[in-house]
Amino acid sequence: MTTGSLVTFLAAVVTFLLVAVIAVVMNGKMVSKAVRRLKNAEVPTEKDMEDRTLENDLPKQETFETASKPSIDIATNHQVVLPDESFEVPGTGLDNLAKVHWNLSNEELYDEAVNRKEGIIAEHGPLAVTTGQHTGRSAQDKFIVRDASTEDTIWWDNNKSITPEQFERLRTDFVEHARGRELFVSDLYGGADPAHRISVRVCTEFAWHGLFIRHMLRRPELAELEGFMPELKIINLPSFKADPERHGVRTETVIAADLSQGLVLIGNTEYAGETKKSVFGVLNYLLPAKGVMPMHCSANVGHSGDAALFFGLSGTGKTTLSSDSTRTLVGDDEHGWSENGIFNFEGGCYAKTIRLSAEAEPEIYATTQRWGSVLENVVVDPETGRPDFDDGSLTENGRVAYPMDFIPNASDTGIAPHPQNIIMLTADAFGIMPPIAKLTPSQAMYHFLSGYTAKVAGTEKGVAGTQATFSTCFGAPFMPRHPSVYGNLLRDLIARHGATCWLVNTGWTGGAYGTGSRMPIKATRALLTAALDGSLANVETRTDPFFGFQVPVSMNGVDNTLLNPRDTWADGSAYDEQARKLVQMFIDNFEKFEDHVGRDVMDAAPIIRTAAE
Repeated sequence: MTTGSLVTFLAAVVTFLLVAVIAVVMNGKMVSKAVRRLKNAEVPTEKDMEDRTLENDLPKQETFETASKPSIDIATNHQVVLPDESFEVPGTGLDNLAKVHWNLSNEELYDEAVNRKEGIIAEHGPLAVTTGQHTGRSAQDKFIVRDASTEDTIWWDNNKSITPEQFERLRTDFVEHARGRELFVSDLYGGADPAHRISVRVCTEFAWHGLFIRHMLRRPELAELEGFMPELKIINLPSFKADPERHGVRTETVIAADLSQGLVLIGNTEYAGETKKSVFGVLNYLLPAKGVMPMHCSANVGHSGDAALFFGLSGTGKTTLSSDSTRTLVGDDEHGWSENGIFNFEGGCYAKTIRLSAEAEPEIYATTQRWGSVLENVVVDPETGRPDFDDGSLTENGRVAYPMDFIPNASDTGIAPHPQNIIMLTADAFGIMPPIAKLTPSQAMYHFLSGYTAKVAGTEKGVAGTQATFSTCFGAPFMPRHPSVYGNLLRDLIARHGATCWLVNTGWTGGAYGTGSRMPIKATRALLTAALDGSLANVETRTDPFFGFQVPVSMNGVDNTLLNPRDTWADGSAYDEQARKLVQMFIDNFEKFEDHVGRDVMDAAPIIRTAAE
């Protein structure tokens, strides 16, 4: 090639490369312009788009040194093209917002929370947050709109009301307060059964609240987010303070639900459980009308499809006993029982952490060592990031929130067959109840409506000595309808599907709290296993003289003395006296239900006797 030809060739190459560079730059500008028209500031990379096909968006590493952030999950960055000047949340009335973060992934919400200093990164990667003055539910600040549709369907003796006009003023003030703020919006489902789930749009002021509720509810597939139509909308603004006079509420804190509109407003509380329980409360209202029983219970299922339900109040062992390595965990807190079987309302767990240990509860403890878990109101060492689960200085109600797949043997579907066994748990601190007893359907309804357990000093702030607690349906704060609605549903389902019912006492033996000792967990698990596998159905039983239920006389591997509580007391007459006192508590509590139950249920009530037989 001559010198002239070489020069000509090189000039052509340079021209070609220059044109290519200009084209790339122009194309990039066009893309950037298009990106600015999206509601979210960032667009997923090719790697992000590939990772959307992954089923789990959280890492498997167990240590802080090796933990890495997860890839983007299936339902992430659902972006909606709106005009640049418009930031609103369709279906909620929220408008003129500074920014809306739509359906961010767990990774993005975690990063947003850290960058906004909403929490700190604990050892091994969980996000640790505190919630200020409210470290539990504000039950006295919860209201339901009283209108034509709720007048005759809500149990008003148990639920506070506000007028439609008061709620509308509250809603208007919420919308005004939100203007100019950034919100995080998550589109989710409440309920694993497609036939009975509800679509929920949750709008939160805090990124960590968005991460929390993505753990708690069930996440749609990406395709399901297109055209997502929420049946329930929740707006959670911790910075909003209600005006009691203007809004008809008790304090500046408010949790108000308009069931006709499908709208819940939460203000002046950072406690994340309010959002979770708001969804539960709405399902508790909607499902009975469809013949579906909503339940405050945990559930698991054996290899042969033998499902079991565990009802129980806080401190009774509901989460602990349903976590069994030999059975699949369906869920730990909220379920429905329909014509199809049982189904989890949620997609995650919200477990108490006070005095949590790897020895006693290894599976739950392991979730506190995982990236992406949320530690709520858990004391964390500022130097090491290590949580101290024995420190209750923030609250006895410290929690860890995590997705179901953090539990090794958790159900992928959240669905199981009709239950064969129903366990009603009580922590009887008076030392009267046997460790296990078999119930008739009428006795089951009686104890379900009673919802008995006992609290002792140190378990909750303000509790001194021993206090009997009766929370109907094992969840009175979450029951909008009259308890008889749920009791009758449960009794009908038990009869229809032939479930066996058991009362299990995880409380005290050998005397009341302060004298006796806690029921041995080994004995409880042995009796529970025998109940679930059917072997306990064939043992000899006795009739309890006070409560009338059937109690095993003996059981292999269990100290027979435990099975007769009176024998564990040093003074039998002292047992009889305390038993009569407890029976009277049951009778007094049940008076409010007498006009709502049949004769068979009343006949299942305990009896005061002058002496044990």
